[in-house]
Amino acid sequence: MSENCTHDCGSCSESCESRKQKPEDFLEQPNEASTIKKVIGIVSGKGGVGKSLVTSMLAVLLRRKGLNTAILDADITGPSIPKMFGLTEKARGTENAIFPVYTKEGTQVMSVNLLLPDETDPVVWRGPVIAGTVTQFWKDVIWSDVDVMLVDMPPGTGDVPLTVFQSIPVDGIIVVTSPQELVSMIVGKAVKMANMMNIPVLGLVENMSYLECPDCGKKIAVFGESHLNETAQKFGLPVLGRVPVDPQIARAADEGKIEELRGEWLDAAAEQVEGL
Repeated sequence: MSENCTHDCGSCSESCESRKQKPEDFLEQPNEASTIKKVIGIVSGKGGVGKSLVTSMLAVLLRRKGLNTAILDADITGPSIPKMFGLTEKARGTENAIFPVYTKEGTQVMSVNLLLPDETDPVVWRGPVIAGTVTQFWKDVIWSDVDVMLVDMPPGTGDVPLTVFQSIPVDGIIVVTSPQELVSMIVGKAVKMANMMNIPVLGLVENMSYLECPDCGKKIAVFGESHLNETAQKFGLPVLGRVPVDPQIARAADEGKIEELRGEWLDAAAEQVEGL
């Protein structure tokens, strides 16, 4: 095997033992003290569409349904999960394991920001180191009795998403989009990558979908008319939710009070995941 092997045999002409391996051969085992039933990736083909927001809101909804939830923040260079939950406590560990931090309502969280001296410290690492950190969060953290783990993925189809899909047994992904016209292309990239890795796509969630007038209740398409239905139909996927542009959502996220937010925007997504 070449030292620069990416395990993408389709683009490689080398003859090595990796060609004989099955995808499951690359899976990493979690810590022997961990119990994790289902893993769901929250992904997008581009940044800035609100994956972390959807991840946090979905974790809260599933927790309210009585499920033990956890969030593995795989967005190493742009971690925002701790901020949304108001977490200031640092993760603790021993020589052999790391312990996640619990939110007020009991969701387990592991993020690089829970390990840094200051949350504003930048993570200036190269791709392999970042991907290795994500794998370490899976293998070295003791996740206790988790019914559903949500993995907040970085944008795109690069090192970290590839590492997650190859090394963690992901049961399905939810693709987060925005209303702009290029959504079909962006969704297509995420869906095709999932198909290449044999990961089921559970459906689509549109963030920043509309603004509801506080006076008359009319839904205003701030970023133009949505193309979500056409995109969902094109790829044969269900629409699992539309999250509006809403000051109360932004305020809850900024103030670390996402668990106090109430809304029915992601009920279908929660039911889809619960059905697994």
